[in-house]
Amino acid sequence: MLFNSVNFILLFLPVVVIIYYFLLKKHLILASKTFLICVSLVFYSAWNYKYLALLLISLLVNFTIGSSLNSDFKAKISSKTILIFGILFNLVVLGYYKYTNFVIDNLNLIFHLNISDKNILLPLAISFFTFQQITYLVDSYKKLTKEYDFLNYTLFVTFFPQLIAGPIVHHLEMMPQFNSLKTKVLSHKNLFIGTGIFLFGLTKKVILADTLATCANQGFEPNATLTCLEAWITSLSYTFQLYFDFSGYSDMAIGLAMLFNIVLPFNFNNPYVSLNIQDFWRKWHITLSRFLRDYIYIPLGGSRNGKNRTLVNIMITFLLGGLWHGAGWTFVFWGLLHGVALCIFNLWSRLKIKLNTFLAWFITFNFVNIAWVFFRSETFNDAIKIIKSMFGFSGFALPKFRHFDVYSDYIHCSDLVLIMLVLSFALIFLFKKNIDNIKPLLKPNWCTLIVFIAVTTLNILIIIRNTQTPFLYFNF
Repeated sequence: MLFNSVNFILLFLPVVVIIYYFLLKKHLILASKTFLICVSLVFYSAWNYKYLALLLISLLVNFTIGSSLNSDFKAKISSKTILIFGILFNLVVLGYYKYTNFVIDNLNLIFHLNISDKNILLPLAISFFTFQQITYLVDSYKKLTKEYDFLNYTLFVTFFPQLIAGPIVHHLEMMPQFNSLKTKVLSHKNLFIGTGIFLFGLTKKVILADTLATCANQGFEPNATLTCLEAWITSLSYTFQLYFDFSGYSDMAIGLAMLFNIVLPFNFNNPYVSLNIQDFWRKWHITLSRFLRDYIYIPLGGSRNGKNRTLVNIMITFLLGGLWHGAGWTFVFWGLLHGVALCIFNLWSRLKIKLNTFLAWFITFNFVNIAWVFFRSETFNDAIKIIKSMFGFSGFALPKFRHFDVYSDYIHCSDLVLIMLVLSFALIFLFKKNIDNIKPLLKPNWCTLIVFIAVTTLNILIIIRNTQTPFLYFNF
């Protein structure tokens, strides 16, 4: 089930909210939590019910391990050994489903073998709920967690607004909220703000990301031959598509959680206006950056063991970050590019030379845009072909994108004109508005309610007229 589906918006979500607050009104706290867990599992199963058992087994194993780490009972097995076992369990499960075919393909290539790929489908959200549970185990080992019951822990992991693609949350951010008295009372203010943020994210996805996708997908076709301008339009379309798609999902998740009086962490903060690559990673997918910093970079030694070791730790962190995004060498290379960029920035920072603001932004944005080409491309050859075109190796002729109709009966125009219009709107949307900007505007009044109805109607009409598209980060 998708956040951007009619069934979710008009049926699933209203029914869940109504029943949840009905149970709370009757002071059935345990029943309300159980209900929220059940609907979260139904939400997950709607995508592929076959992997529900995997999610439940993962929950049970990690809760058991976390409880043993939280316990003061002196076992024969050391806490460190238990922690290592727990981390390995999670990584082995993730590795089997996500990287088995990748390993087989490389073994075949290196040793000239003929091992057949396994028919393994990637379970939805496995990367996200795996990371989330690893943080719980590590923090349990450090005695930073409290003893929680299985019901609260299950709700922490399966809470449907953030289950599929984050934000990646800490137990300390979530579990206390589930027990707070504030979450057990209907808040009209939170309902209003949550709805507004959800619609904000939905608009990013349906109107901006999915429209930009038509141009990006066309340009990234393996057989596409692009001129210089076409290649830049293709890369920029994907750069903005990815941002609006994933930040739109994150906004929708934050808005949905607020409907239940739960506050999820901010995940994007206008990353494309960053003046350096370090600042970009402080603003892009903030909860993943936090995970990589707290659970990989710092345990490796961070910046504590000398300047050269700091650079090594940065490279390891981003190579692993690239591999986490996908089982392919293009993802690893994308991680390598960002690791190298951060190392260069680290060395540059030691010189204490400040670049002109526009030049700093121009370099950062274009590096990120070019790196996304490798992130999106199926093969290195496809990526190199587009980058060559971007730098004029395929000529400078005017674009010849196909004519097509978008939004069916609503708009008929060439996709080049459409994409340029959307990019212009996207720039305003991107540089001026985020969740913090719109919250003060979401005041409970008739004017705002009319805007909500109009925006909802527009989005639903577009969804009905076009094929629903999954969020890009469902692939990771």
